[in-house]
Amino acid sequence: MTSEFSKDNPQPTRNFYDLVKIMNILRNECPWDKKQTHESIRDLMVEEIYEAIEAIDQQDFDELKKELGDILLHVLFHAEMAHEKSRFSIDDVIFGIQDKLIRRHPHVFGDVDAKDSDTVTRNWESIKQKEKDRKSVLQGVPETLPGLLKAQRMQEKAGAVGFDWKKWPEAWKKLEEELEEFQEALQDGNEVEKEKEFGDLIFSLVNVGRLAGLDAENSLRLTNTKFKKRFTYIEQKLAVLGKTPSDATLEEMDDLWNESKKLAEFR
Repeated sequence: MTSEFSKDNPQPTRNFYDLVKIMNILRNECPWDKKQTHESIRDLMVEEIYEAIEAIDQQDFDELKKELGDILLHVLFHAEMAHEKSRFSIDDVIFGIQDKLIRRHPHVFGDVDAKDSDTVTRNWESIKQKEKDRKSVLQGVPETLPGLLKAQRMQEKAGAVGFDWKKWPEAWKKLEEELEEFQEALQDGNEVEKEKEFGDLIFSLVNVGRLAGLDAENSLRLTNTKFKKRFTYIEQKLAVLGKTPSDATLEEMDDLWNESKKLAEFR
């Protein structure tokens, strides 16, 4: 499909290549777009992804539609900048992901048997490691991932090749062991030892949750959102009394916290 977009009559369409053309026009004619680089917009791309995640958490599909558009814009932006340097084009990006999906789904597009999703995951990791000639399955985990997400992805990848407990109760024993060691470090250890043991405890907790089918990053994000709502409730209630949290006692704030927990929107 080719672009039908006209700068003389700029109207949005549902044609993918019209969006490609708009991106090309902006890179040539917009002062801001012209000066951007891969590096200058990389953090903006991360921000857009988190905004899409927030829309999913809130089940706001109108917002999700917009945020997916913003993510797609970043894909096109990077592809256009690469095309200008004769590195690759958006067509190469599209071909590449199609090729990968076909290659890594031999149970769909080939004659490999995969009875369940766990088998699919193991096959995917095996194919991926061969393709990239990696010496470790953990090489595929980006160093820049947030800590909780990185811990879970490393555990998943190690688990995909058999280094894993079968069920969460088996991992729970390790969690209890790490909890004891962290408590000992808090009582008698130095700062470095405390930090190491704290990390071990968090890593073990992520593992238990993972084996129970939970996502650590998402779980903590939901708790953060809940905490923000409940603390905002405390601030609003104190404001009615002419107070701020700094003016209130811990007992007053704790009472308001417990009050917020009884309300459906704060659970």
